[in-house]
Order: sequence, then structure tokens, then C-alpha cells
Amino acid sequence: MTYTVTEPESPTASSNGAQWFVVLGLVYLLLVAVGMIGTGFKAAAGDQAKDLFAFASNPVTGVIVGTVATALIQSSSTVTSIIVGLVAGGLPVEIAIPMVMGANMGTTITNTIVSLGHVRQGEEFRRAFAAATVHDFFNLFSIFIFLPLEIMFGFLEKIGQTLAGILVGGDSMAVGGFNFIKPLVKPPVNLLKDVFHGMGANDVVTGVLFIILGIALIFVVITYIGKLLKVLMVGRAKAILHAAVGRGPVSGIFSGTAITVLVQSSSTTTSLVVPLAGSGVFSLKQIYPFTLGANIGTCITALLAATAVDGGNAVFALQIALVHLSYNVIGVLFIYGLPFTRNIPIRAAEWLADLAVKNKVYVAAYIGTVFFILPLVLIGISQIMGW
Repeated sequence: MTYTVTEPESPTASSNGAQWFVVLGLVYLLLVAVGMIGTGFKAAAGDQAKDLFAFASNPVTGVIVGTVATALIQSSSTVTSIIVGLVAGGLPVEIAIPMVMGANMGTTITNTIVSLGHVRQGEEFRRAFAAATVHDFFNLFSIFIFLPLEIMFGFLEKIGQTLAGILVGGDSMAVGGFNFIKPLVKPPVNLLKDVFHGMGANDVVTGVLFIILGIALIFVVITYIGKLLKVLMVGRAKAILHAAVGRGPVSGIFSGTAITVLVQSSSTTTSLVVPLAGSGVFSLKQIYPFTLGANIGTCITALLAATAVDGGNAVFALQIALVHLSYNVIGVLFIYGLPFTRNIPIRAAEWLADLAVKNKVYVAAYIGTVFFILPLVLIGISQIMGW
């Protein structure tokens, strides 16, 4: 008698399948959370939503709010998702744009922290620290160039408005058929609203609770999505890195974008290459375009969050998500694409790395000044000057 032995399904494959379902569930919760924030601000502020953000009417303050919030939270994806929710609740797009620029800057602190793991290795630390801070200097350079242009001409706002108009259909202020997520997101939001009203909460209290719960839920969801995707993707990401980063700048940009879309965290992607740069596997010139791709790839979370928004402000939520994408793409085309600006972040990073190797005090001074002290000083000056 002959028996056929069937091998059992690989537990690893089965486990991975279950983890991908959990990721999908967390993405759904992210959409619900963004919908809660938008609904909460509408309920709590009504037509006075703009007044709630008067403190950030100064573009410089907006950049600082985005930078400090992201540096503290360690996730630009979280901050930009919250910004999308705020815009859905009435935050004007022109105020949100500097915040998005700041979020790009704030996320780079993670790379710098990762580079400190090489701090006792001399030349290895110099390479790692330069690879980490080249991202910082590129984002600083982007802000210095594009923030004044945005203040003077509003070009990013106009680009985002045009793209959002194309996606939602002309000048319509409703997303219509584009927002296929709405039927999935609206029921739990409405159910929770009914629960709070049933407990005797008025619109203002309900709105505040929605904002708090929505922001908390985004924190939790982004954290767990990051952890799961690191387990599921980082091993493959390393293989992709070795295959793609060394093939040239265009390949580096696209691979950085692709991996960041998969893990939904530019901090994870760029932190992955810092040790490789430190060990000499990749040069700073090879790492540089990869980090630019990570800037572009991180925009996926805000775009995803924008699909959760409905109502009159839905097109504005989509607009700010598209502004985020446009800002990063234009930054790469303009700064990296032009020969006379391309190497400025590299030279600045190498200069700072040389100082850091000589004296580690420069590392602490750099992190504290760029991400915390300078923002606080600028906020104080803007308040005193009445900007």
C-alpha cells in the first residue's frame, strides 16, 4: 500500500499571511482615525475652525510646529496623517503647507540617532553621521528655497489644488466616486458619535473626544504598522538595497521610494542604510539619492489618509496630501537635478561629520539646536514681533 505524504503548510508563510491581514486591519483603523479627527474638529469648532490655528498663521511657526512635533513623535507619517485630519476639520491649506515642510525636517532626527551607534568607531562614525545628516541638509535646503517661494506665490498650494481638482473632477468640492473608502469609514465614526451623544455629550464635547481618540489611534496604528512591516519587509528590503542602490542615482531614488511605500516610514528606510554607509558598503553619494526617494515614498500615508475624508473639506484634505507629494518630488528635481545645487547637502554633511569626529559635543549641539532650541527661539521671536 502506498501512502502519499503531504507536507504541512509552512508556519512562516501562514504567520506572514495572518500578519498581512493585521496590517490591512490597521490601515482601516488609520482611515477611521483620520475621519474621527476631521469630524471632531467640525463638531467642536464649527465655522470657527480657522481661529483655532491662528497661532500657526505665521509660516515660520507652521514649519516649526511640524518639525518639533515630528522630532518628538519620531514619525512624519503620523504627523502628516494628523495634518490631513486637521485640514478635513477646517485648518486652511496655506497654514498646513509649512507644517508638512516641517514634518519632512523633523523625521530626519531618527537617522542621526541611529548613526550614534557608530560613535566610538572614528572613520566609521564619520561615514554614518554624514549619511544621516545629508537627509537633514537636503530638507533644510528645501525649506530655505521653497518656503519663501510658497509665501510669495503659493505655487505648491496651486499645484495641489490643480491635481486634486483633476482627481475629484473639475472644480467639484466633493470627492464623489473617488472616495470609495467613505462607505467603510463612516459607519464606525457615526456609531461612536451616537454613543457619545447617548451618554449626554454635546457637540463640542463629542468633537474634543473625537480629536483626542483619533490622534491617539493614529499613534497606535502607525506604531504597530511600522513594527509589523519591519518584520515582513526589512529582510527583503536589505536585498533590494544591495541590488538597487549601487546601480546609480535614478535606481537609488526609485528603490528608496518603493521600500518606503512598503514600510510606510521614511525613518525606517533611511535608518536602514546608515549602518551600511558606516561600514563602507555604500558611499555617501550612493546613499544620498536613496534618502530622496524615501522622502517621496513617505507621502503614501497622507494620500491614504486623505481617502478617508468626506464632505466639503474632502478636496482640501486630498490637496494637502498632494502638496506633500509635489513638494518632495519638486525638491528632488530642483535640488538634485541641478548640478550646482546637487552637492550642497553632501558637502554640508561631510563638513559636520568631520567636526563630529573631532569633538562629540558638536553632535549634541547640532541635534539640540536644529530640532529644539532654534525652533523655540524662532517661535519666541515671531510672537514678540507679532508675525
